[in-house]
Amino acid sequence: MADTDWLTEAFEANRGRLRGVAYRMLGSASEADDAVQEAWLRVNAAGADGVENLGAWLMTITARVCLNMLRSQRSRREEFFESAPEAAAGLAGEADPESEAILADSVGAALQVVLDTLAPPERLAFVLHDLFAMPFDEIAPILGRSATAARQMASRARRRVQGAEMDAGRPRHPHRAIVDAFLTAARGGDVTELLGLLDPDVVLTADAGSSGFGEPRVVRGAEAVVRGATQFPARARWARAALVNGKPGMVLDPGGKLLGALTMEIKGGRITAVDIIGDVDRLVALTVAAL
Repeated sequence: MADTDWLTEAFEANRGRLRGVAYRMLGSASEADDAVQEAWLRVNAAGADGVENLGAWLMTITARVCLNMLRSQRSRREEFFESAPEAAAGLAGEADPESEAILADSVGAALQVVLDTLAPPERLAFVLHDLFAMPFDEIAPILGRSATAARQMASRARRRVQGAEMDAGRPRHPHRAIVDAFLTAARGGDVTELLGLLDPDVVLTADAGSSGFGEPRVVRGAEAVVRGATQFPARARWARAALVNGKPGMVLDPGGKLLGALTMEIKGGRITAVDIIGDVDRLVALTVAAL
């Protein structure tokens, strides 16, 4: 058997495991496939001469590809929220949030949410060690850190995951269903559903950091609120339900960086007030918890 045939066969035998690592690192099936393909290109170009532990070597290459992609992904998300409104609107159709949500269920909703907020090195250390039993002395070179540092990163990530699992077991907030419905409608740009969730006299306030006009803005009435919500589909893609300063709402925190928040007043099953927060001074003072 030719060397290339042997290497191809060996890679295919490990593909499922490599894709599992990539999915848990990147949170997207399509990006996981891209990462595995990129890993194969690197493996094929380098060859496996002198490699003693082929499985660990393939895992290392795939993990490095994922780490680079995750850092790039985080940077793109930050640029997305800092870009002009018209650029943000153009990204609204890039992904299917429903498909992403279904895929997230395969690794546990609480785990996936927390993984999305971890810094790339912490995420990699936790995924490789806790989910795939890779020893820290093999994880350390991938991160460019010591084994002790890699262990500490995984430990920090583990505490956050355990905290999320505890939150997941608590009773749902009485307004969680309304927040979820609002988020789903916002992601899909469903005007009819949004109007049904809003009180006819709803008041929306947006501070200077979130209004897009450089100054605070107030919008009154359900139709006016929905009509002005041109950024909902784009930004809602990255939002998650949360308890913000004790109120039901949602946060925008791709990569663990809080870029915006929204709180709601809900009475009689309808949203009567919405406060959109984008000012840095207000964001750093927020208390955010699981809804």
